[in-house]
Amino acid sequence: MDPRNFQNMPGGFSQKEDQPDMYKEFEATELYCNRCKKAVPVRKRLLLVVPDGDKYEYLCAFCSESVGFKLDRKESPISVII
Repeated sequence: MDPRNFQNMPGGFSQKEDQPDMYKEFEATELYCNRCKKAVPVRKRLLLVVPDGDKYEYLCAFCSESVGFKLDRKESPISVII
């Protein structure tokens, strides 16, 4: 980590604003499964397509228990032409 990428702010250090966001979105690779009682690899399954974005469900790779959800928001709003 380069200290020149950070600036001293009254509340502490923060990243300089001129750099683009490094992490716009995260993908889960492991989540905690209540049935397996440990962190397990997950599979991402498309659950629902809604105007706000696509809703995904994360499933345990071993027992197929649902361990989480994610809503991928679309960049631009959907316009309907009638």
